[in-house]
Order: sequence, then C-alpha cells, then structure tokens
Amino acid sequence: MTDQPRITRRAALAGAATLPLATGLAGRARAQSAMQGAQVPKVNRVMLGEFEVSALMAGTRTVEEPHGIFGMNVGDEEFASASEAAMIPTDKAQFFFHPTLVNTGSELILFDTGLSPEGIVAAVEAAGYGADEVTHVVITHMHGDHVGGLTGGDGPTFTNAQHVTGQAEFDHWSSAGGDAFTGKVQPLAERFSFIGDGDSVASGVTSVLAPGHTPGHMGFMLESGGQQLMLIADLANHYVWSLAYPDWEVRFDTDKAMAAASRRKVLDMLATDKLPFIGYHMPFPALGYAETRGDGFHYVPHSYQLMMG
Repeated sequence: MTDQPRITRRAALAGAATLPLATGLAGRARAQSAMQGAQVPKVNRVMLGEFEVSALMAGTRTVEEPHGIFGMNVGDEEFASASEAAMIPTDKAQFFFHPTLVNTGSELILFDTGLSPEGIVAAVEAAGYGADEVTHVVITHMHGDHVGGLTGGDGPTFTNAQHVTGQAEFDHWSSAGGDAFTGKVQPLAERFSFIGDGDSVASGVTSVLAPGHTPGHMGFMLESGGQQLMLIADLANHYVWSLAYPDWEVRFDTDKAMAAASRRKVLDMLATDKLPFIGYHMPFPALGYAETRGDGFHYVPHSYQLMMG
C-alpha cells in the first residue's frame, strides 16, 4: 500500500492564498488598464420648487501664491495658520468658474458667461441646451471672467437672448472703461436692459445689490414653490478665506471695506435663514450653505437637501 501525502487545512489555505496573486500577476503581464485621468464634472443640477437650477463648470485653473489675492491685510503666519486648519495649501489654490442656468419653465436664464464663447456654449450644451434656447443673459458684474462669453468673432453668443445687467454697474464701466467692458459689453449695449436693487428679471428671480467687489455687483434670489436659493456671484470668492474670514481683503474687490460689509450682511442673512447659495468661484458643485462660526462663517457643501422636494 502506497503512502498518500497528507494535506493539512493550513497547507490548503496557504496554497489557495497564492492563486489570486498569481492570477493578478498574469493579468497584469497581459495588459495594463489605461488610466482615465482626473474627472472634471461639467454640470450640477438641482430642483428648486418648479425651477431647474444648473451650476455649470465653465472652467477651472490653478493659481499660485493665493495670499497675494486673499487676506491682503493679514500676515503670512496668520494666513498659513488659517489655511493649515482648513487643510488647504498656502502656495496655490484652485479657481472655479460657475455660470448658472435656470429653467423657470417659461424662461431659460443664464447668469454670467464665463471666460470665452466656446467655453460657455460647451457648458450650456453639457446641461442639455443649445445657445439659441437661452432667453435671458444676466450679468452680475463686468469682470472679464463673467462677460468673456458674451461675444466673439462671430458676434453675440446668445443671439435670441435678452441681455440684463445692473444700471449702476453699466454706468461705472462706461466711465472707467477696461478691456472686458469695451471688448465684450459695449458692442452689445443696445441689447441690454438695466435693473436696480430689488428688481425682477422674471417671476421668482429678484436682484440683490451687494456692492464692493465692483460698484454695481449684484446677486440674485431665486424663489419657487416656497423654496429659495441665492446666486451670490463674487460676493465671496473662496470657501475658506472669504467665508471664515469675511473681513480679509481681496485683491479683486474694488472697495474692500464695502465688499467686506456686503459679505457680512448677505452671509448673515443666508446663515440665519438657512438658505442654500451658489457661489461663482466655490468648489464644484458650487452649491452650499453658510453657518455662523466664531466671528465668521463656515461653508457647508450641499449633500441631498434639495433632493427632498
């Protein structure tokens, strides 16, 4: 009688454990799956009552030395400490550009136009619409990253749209000039109608003057079905350095004291009333809430609140 090898439970388990590794190595030898690269989302869409609200990713870029932009009135140590506490770097920041498209059911309203005609048309198309479907183009203020998509070599980008902006903003840049105004806005001046604080663009869409970033800078309150959401444009340009520290000076603010006062006023209202907002330069999906924290505010990203109906 021949002796048979005795296989213990430990030996069987050890042998089995080598199989996945061997299979994996063999698969890797045959082919390496190509990496797809970082994903850059294009659209974040929520419902606000009967309104469909889409934040569009019209561009993003990395900016070096953010302390040269934010917190100009505080020292390097304070800026570094605040950034470290928020777990963000001090030597660079990621900028985002988020025009917002609102379908009210009877109007398709685009708030701001990004950096270029090509970029904003691609963003609108990513949301499922064509440029010719936009009925209103609303300009919150006339910095280049908000009016860059208004017009190009082929003329107006949104040929079927009524153009709307604040009278105070238009008057300021008419006197001050500047490449963005003379190159993008002035050629379309006859297309524009002008509004003031508290005016209605369409039913449920109301202007809110929040000056300082520019003299006529405006936000817009959306209201439908008993729900509200505010488009704050450039009231706060960073989710930490502008919300947590609303008195920090920002290089791009024309009147820095007035901009800080506007930030505090609007953010306090949003925090008190627990209203969601979309910030033009907030990290994608650009939608969140402000809560009072210490002497400033804290940014709370949207999760599923507006999915609840």
